[in-house]
Amino acid sequence: MSIFGAVLGRRLCAGLLTLAGAAMIALTPARAETPDETYKALGLSKSASPRELFDALEKRYHDETQGAGKGSFSKYWEPIPISKYLNPHSFYKPPQTVDVDATRAQCVECHSQTTPGWTHSWKSSAHGNLDDIRKLPDSDSRAYKKAMIKEVEANLQSMGKLKAGESLKEVGCIDCHMGVGQQHGQHKAELKMPDAAACGQCHVQQFAERESERDTFTWPQDQWKPGHPSHALSMKANVENAIWAAMEQREVAEGCTFCHTPQTTCNSCHTRHEFSAVEARKPQACAQCHNGVDHNEFEGYMLSKHGTVYQARGDQWDWNAPLSEAMEKGHMNAPTCAFCHMEYQGKFTHNMVRKARWAFVPMPKIAENLNHPWFTARKESWVSTCTNCHSDSFARAYLDDMDKGVIAGLDITEKSRSVLVKLFNDKLLPGQKTNRPAPPAPEKDEAGGFFQLFWQKGNNPSMIEYVFADMWEHHQIKHYKALAHMNPGGYTYSEGWSQLIGAAARINDEDTKLREAAEIRAELKRISGEKRGDLELYSPLRRSVAAGLGLLAVIIGGAILMMRDRKKA
Repeated sequence: MSIFGAVLGRRLCAGLLTLAGAAMIALTPARAETPDETYKALGLSKSASPRELFDALEKRYHDETQGAGKGSFSKYWEPIPISKYLNPHSFYKPPQTVDVDATRAQCVECHSQTTPGWTHSWKSSAHGNLDDIRKLPDSDSRAYKKAMIKEVEANLQSMGKLKAGESLKEVGCIDCHMGVGQQHGQHKAELKMPDAAACGQCHVQQFAERESERDTFTWPQDQWKPGHPSHALSMKANVENAIWAAMEQREVAEGCTFCHTPQTTCNSCHTRHEFSAVEARKPQACAQCHNGVDHNEFEGYMLSKHGTVYQARGDQWDWNAPLSEAMEKGHMNAPTCAFCHMEYQGKFTHNMVRKARWAFVPMPKIAENLNHPWFTARKESWVSTCTNCHSDSFARAYLDDMDKGVIAGLDITEKSRSVLVKLFNDKLLPGQKTNRPAPPAPEKDEAGGFFQLFWQKGNNPSMIEYVFADMWEHHQIKHYKALAHMNPGGYTYSEGWSQLIGAAARINDEDTKLREAAEIRAELKRISGEKRGDLELYSPLRRSVAAGLGLLAVIIGGAILMMRDRKKA
């Protein structure tokens, strides 16, 4: 054979393999669920092979200029031991206590003794039982996983990790912790903690869907930075938070990081080492992070009619059915977090922000632009989701109700913000001139800022500022989240509106007190003719002097009255 013929033959074989891989993926939902915006952002055509798509995704995913790593505040903080598990690609290093070149079987044998919980979970997983999945009858609600295995095999064949036509025997410890297809590995040198890209080698479709949140979430009036807020850039949002980077109490700060790991690991939703789809479909999987004073989605859902039906009837549903068949075959008669937030135009995706409008926290730039086509299109997508169970009329009525309710809460919050900002600009906050240390770098001082929920020194924050930070970051968000999740008590009395009213009342009271005190100081200054700055009644020394003068005035006044009484007698 000529050199030309050999080269042509190799190129033809490579081309056929690429086409075969692409054809296999085309038979799965992967292509439909990877948005055009992602292919464009990656510089790929929609005919890209699984390998080409994954390589481009992985390159961007690990690029520190596009969201990976320690972020722009890296010089202000250092990781602590737990950090390596939360951001493994950046910080994990294999332990040096075990020096062995382990085989696939040895991994399981050793960890069955040292960490039996891990191996027990793995043995119960689809990863550890591929042949059992392959044998499932088509009538089994888990049978869709047979197509997923073929899809994974096509992905690995495209990447050269499986030979053409070769089947995947299992997904074992080494495949995830050292390298797909390896038969052995050096524990001290090769062991790694998997990140989302490690999962993405096999699950290209799901990885691409999740990563597409970066590309489909571009705010028309720059309300947020592109791709924010989202799971895909959740760790970037964490490390780019100034007070998080500034905090000396790193163990407390890492409490935030625990809920910002969807970017760095799939384990946030699919708990290792079983990676159960059943678990991930249940609201409790979301509840670990989506709870509490500033994002109480779980509480809002559970106290809604949707949550009531889930709690009363959920044990009768077939959780093995995929979301696309959850109602018809899984007998689901109320939505879950996953059903509503993963559904987009009739299909289900790991891009959770295709319909997001209010995002994490209400803000005026969103409220003022709800009639913009970008927002109205997303609202229509929500109508489509809601009409799986409700009428079009009901869906529109409730979404309008929600928007107006959120705007009402935002309005009272912004009025309180203007009161506080004016006090700050007028330098009337307690201790503002005498006892207000600046927050630690890289944080910047401001009235009622987010940092004032996590740092305190002197009169920073003042109590009125803490009340306002609590108001906008907690009560306003709870008001919005309860409206969004149909929990009436959560936005009227138990939480939300009533608490917003209370916060506004406290802020207005404090504003009145501070301004009246300022007027008294100004009047005392005018009367006394003092020309040396303000009379600081907040100073302990001057309070003592003022109290002494007041007592002296009372004594003198009493003496004068006694003398008058004697003369009358």
